[in-house]
Amino acid sequence: MASRRNVLQERFFTSLISGDRQAARDIVDQALQADTPAPKILSHLFWPALEQFQNLHRNDQLTPLAYNFATRLLRQLVDQMQIRLEQQPRRGTKVLIVSGAEQSEEISAQMAADLLEADGYSVYYAGGGIANDEIVEQLTELKADKLVIFGAVASTVPATRVLIDRMHEIGANEHVQVVVGGGIFNRADGLAEEIGADLWANDPTELAESMQAEPNRRMTPEQRTVGRKRRNGSRNAA
Repeated sequence: MASRRNVLQERFFTSLISGDRQAARDIVDQALQADTPAPKILSHLFWPALEQFQNLHRNDQLTPLAYNFATRLLRQLVDQMQIRLEQQPRRGTKVLIVSGAEQSEEISAQMAADLLEADGYSVYYAGGGIANDEIVEQLTELKADKLVIFGAVASTVPATRVLIDRMHEIGANEHVQVVVGGGIFNRADGLAEEIGADLWANDPTELAESMQAEPNRRMTPEQRTVGRKRRNGSRNAA
């Protein structure tokens, strides 16, 4: 079973980076005809392919053309999968979701947005390239309960750290849970804790599960300070 799934994932990845739209759609149709639930297609087919071409792109092992093929085609398929997600009763919880500016980061955040909305959250998805001041203003205007940030590349981290610090300065951390996930936060152990996030997850499915399991968890200012000193100290020692 696992080997069959791996073969399907490899075929799907190949169809994405080659821009073969029909082949990609056929593979998704095959999964749907096998009664694979939409959330599982997102987590077991779309997400592994996204991570694979993200990593290759980051290491200059994928041409710009192949990366563009993959991101544009996968975004279209994610759009189409959203309508197949079964919607759960509303939770009365507002979530603002942003991401890094890269196309692949936006797709990661979009998958998270779709899964969280299906799970009953009221989701506002902004994508990437939004200034921190605008994000903070929107959190206040929405009276949002949670801020979710997906970032795949290292350049996303400084802005995320500044954003969380800014939220702390104005007291927004007292009522907004900050959740991060994807890419760089998966590769760098302890990074999410160091920048002051309340929760972190490897992928959109795990993110939804973590938010269900710990809906009210928030780090105190002291915990954020201790976490940063510990991580910085260990780096200096190394």
